[in-house]
Amino acid sequence: MENLFQYQPSQWVPFRDKAEIERVVGIKREDMEKHPNPDFKIAVIPNDEIEMIMVADMVKRIRQSAETGERLVMILPNPCPTYRHVARLINALQLDCRHVYAFAMDEYADENGNIAPPEWEYGFTYAMNKYFYYNIDEALRPPQSQIVGFTNSNLPDYSQLIADLGGADICYSGPGWTGHLAFIEPDAPEFDAPLAAWKEMGARICTLSPFTLAQNSMHGIFGKSGNLAAVPPKAATIGPADVIRAKNRFDTHAITVHGTSTAWQRFICRLVLHGPVTPLVPESILQTLPTNVYVSENIAQNIETDWNKGY
Repeated sequence: MENLFQYQPSQWVPFRDKAEIERVVGIKREDMEKHPNPDFKIAVIPNDEIEMIMVADMVKRIRQSAETGERLVMILPNPCPTYRHVARLINALQLDCRHVYAFAMDEYADENGNIAPPEWEYGFTYAMNKYFYYNIDEALRPPQSQIVGFTNSNLPDYSQLIADLGGADICYSGPGWTGHLAFIEPDAPEFDAPLAAWKEMGARICTLSPFTLAQNSMHGIFGKSGNLAAVPPKAATIGPADVIRAKNRFDTHAITVHGTSTAWQRFICRLVLHGPVTPLVPESILQTLPTNVYVSENIAQNIETDWNKGY
């Protein structure tokens, strides 16, 4: 019956190798943690532990920086409420953050490539400041200049700003629906290059995928209602080179629809972790690098037809 109706993936789908797609769809829960690269460590963990593992990792690194006086350079994504927990622990432990540098990994931009200002309440820099920086006791905060988001003026030098600090000590990430890392999109013309050249690309403005518009239209800041027009059409983003040059990487896969078993991330997780390494699946580059990956049980569960759900 499976051969009764055959078709190719839509032209809009960035990665269309049907054989590879079918292979990764078939990866079972019990095989998710297996990978030929011993430095690419995958752990499947309970759903309710994902957030706290990231919090613990951030606080551990900030505490080490406070105790040793060593500089800590972090590239941060936008799980904004999570940062409140980090700030609470910093305050409770009275951790001096003077040596902490935090770079936002991306930020929205308009159709002309103008980057959203840090005062825009739907932006990532605004969220990083609101949920992280300003929740830290004033006496413990690093200088404001060490909390860096994209601006029109610093975009050309953004990757160099990170490199000048010795590169990121840690880059936190998680795959988008397209397999993007930050806003490094597989179908953006600004990242259209063979793998070797693509790996050398730094920060830039890029065009967001229609799938990313759909994904982000479900975010709370945009009303979680599917309003595609609410999501800006472009973004500033770090490049593959910034991720590759980081000393450590920490990747999480745990996005569901309000904690249900429904998750667009279940498929792209498998393609990112076990598919081919290609710019068509940007997060796949992590397979070649020392990376700690944490996958929730919801995302690791088998991909199977659910006739009771149907449409």
